[in-house]
Amino acid sequence: MDEQTWSERSVFAGFDWASDHHDIVVVDRSGAVLDEFRIDDTAEGWQQLRQRLSGHPDLAVVIETSCGAAVERLLEAGYAVFPINPKAAKRYRERKAPSGTKADRMDAWSMADALRLDGHTWRRLKPDDPLTVELRILCRDEIALIEQRTALICQLQAALHEYYPTALQAFDGAWKMRSSWAFVERFPTPAALRSAGKRAWEKFLHVHKLWHSKELYERRLTLFADAEQFGGSPAVTNAKSLLARTLAGQLRVLQDHLDEYRSRITERFEQHPDHDLFGSLPGAGEKLAPRLLAELGDDRTRFDSAEGLQCFAGTAPVSYQSGQIRKAYFRRACHKTLRATVHLWANLSRPVCPWAEAYYQRKRATGQSHACALRCLGQRWLKILWKMWQTRTPYDAEMHQRNQVRHGSWVIALLPSDPRTPSAVAPSAHAIPTM
Repeated sequence: MDEQTWSERSVFAGFDWASDHHDIVVVDRSGAVLDEFRIDDTAEGWQQLRQRLSGHPDLAVVIETSCGAAVERLLEAGYAVFPINPKAAKRYRERKAPSGTKADRMDAWSMADALRLDGHTWRRLKPDDPLTVELRILCRDEIALIEQRTALICQLQAALHEYYPTALQAFDGAWKMRSSWAFVERFPTPAALRSAGKRAWEKFLHVHKLWHSKELYERRLTLFADAEQFGGSPAVTNAKSLLARTLAGQLRVLQDHLDEYRSRITERFEQHPDHDLFGSLPGAGEKLAPRLLAELGDDRTRFDSAEGLQCFAGTAPVSYQSGQIRKAYFRRACHKTLRATVHLWANLSRPVCPWAEAYYQRKRATGQSHACALRCLGQRWLKILWKMWQTRTPYDAEMHQRNQVRHGSWVIALLPSDPRTPSAVAPSAHAIPTM
């Protein structure tokens, strides 16, 4: 927002939200409190808010979040919404009350006064188009369901460890697959497995297409034959087998819903105007590309530089300088979902992008951990992604290699020479890196 537009605003509101009620404090340009009230998070409460604030058409509202139902309703009401970081909100409150006093009304008042004094430097929240919002919610909910699936798998493995170690050995590393859960439902105990017989074992493996690897196929049949040699006591088996069947059934149902989510996300992603841009990212694939698109949104003014996106995603370190002391710390205040997505993307880009693998290996050779090397690679990828996003241009591997050669990137020197690519004219490995 420009200075002239901000100078025309004369009323500022702090909105302290909660699950069942919200506190609002309104101040004028001099800091005097014009109104303060509380509403319930109901249709009547929001109608009351619109009536109380109807006399302030140029109202600017600050809230301690950038998403959620409260933010959407404020935007729908036509107010200028400015999100504030919770940590910054806490510091503003401490400035008003050094004693440590805290109340909902004080939180709203301190945020309103902060908006009055410093709001000209804040970025106004702009709503994304409905397709992007739906895609973002779908991707975040899918992640939450995947976390639930992981928790259920861990519980299932823990139950099997107590009474059915044969099942753990036979399907080691494959507990995200439906066949593993079907095995527990079909043969819930070692006794049930033995009584079923070899013909039933072979039929199960063939029905679930687990016969392609002959060595693994024979190993599983051998484990099935010796299933009763090592297991839990009858009491433990009777109790834990019921839990194992329950968890396997929950996993099967949950996976059905995850498949539905994946289908809906793919459909919405293909409809989005930025589908080709994010779909061209090496290693992003059908899962990570929609997540990256959803978290960046469609507002190109949201990040005025690649550094802003890198800080938002958590790949950029936090610098600390005091006198002769200069340090860099891991950035914790960032968008956690985007940081996790970038971490996965950076790792998956290595097998399909030679310069990414070379960059990662160079960082590992200097003593960096796997996570740190991926974070550095993600930092580099975000710089590329920001430029693609601004220019609406899909990723072009050949153009990127030409840019690396032009700027003297040492990553090119680590790539194998190929006369068909620009990397054949790679500069010296001692060239100054671009990042």
